[in-house]
Amino acid sequence: MNLAQNFGHPAAERALLMTKNDSKQRSIESFSKVGDAYVKSETHAKGDDLARLIAIANPQKSWEALDVATGGGHTALALSAYVKKVVATDITPNMLASAEQFVRNQKNVTNIEFKHADAEDLPFEDKTFDLVTCRIAPHHFPECQKFVNEAYRVLRPSGLFVMQDQVLPKNRAAGRLIDDFEQLRDPAHNRAYSEDEWCEMFRSAGFIIEHTECLTKRHEFDKWARRVVDSDAVVQNLIQMVKKAPVEMIDWLAPLPDVASFHLPGSSFINHHLIIAGRK
Repeated sequence: MNLAQNFGHPAAERALLMTKNDSKQRSIESFSKVGDAYVKSETHAKGDDLARLIAIANPQKSWEALDVATGGGHTALALSAYVKKVVATDITPNMLASAEQFVRNQKNVTNIEFKHADAEDLPFEDKTFDLVTCRIAPHHFPECQKFVNEAYRVLRPSGLFVMQDQVLPKNRAAGRLIDDFEQLRDPAHNRAYSEDEWCEMFRSAGFIIEHTECLTKRHEFDKWARRVVDSDAVVQNLIQMVKKAPVEMIDWLAPLPDVASFHLPGSSFINHHLIIAGRK
């Protein structure tokens, strides 16, 4: 019997809590070492996906916005040009400090506030914000439903929650393999979800889903593989995982130049993202 089946028993509850706390601690320890790398990461700083998220949110000058798990601060910075105020949060103090330094170095940006916060237990009153955003982060969270519920709670009536994250195929077996691939590279990766699973979490929290959109981001393999843990052994294991992968995983990753040559410099692959917008 697994922990979920045992839930309700005091010992099982303690074990489950320890597992979740361990996951958060791994994230804090991992991202404490790589804050500057995420500030400089082109995947996070640039790309059509960030522009699409802003366009879907359609932020207004009177709005107060919350950017959860801000990472390098790129989403908060992009939002700041369109809204009255942005509060940028992160669970990792060093990451938050790197984001704040990055933003403070920008000219004429004075409407971003930085605050340490757990995405699953936001330190804000009910009905505080007009917009909540979160970009390329929830795959690190141990309890995404709690995170979505918190986003709903802190939004004002008719407020909007726009989230972007990695998304898995509907094929559960392929999805598990892709999660294994991500976790090998990044021990802080908890899990990703399919589009259907995200839609269910949004609806369970009370959101009316207004928009979903899937897109892909192509990554240069070596830069991606070494961003979190710069390890030759990890890189080689990732290469071998792709070379031995079933066709469903290969189709999803679309490695270039091809599977056999995935070890060569300049090799790349894609991961799939979902942007989903829910109205309170």
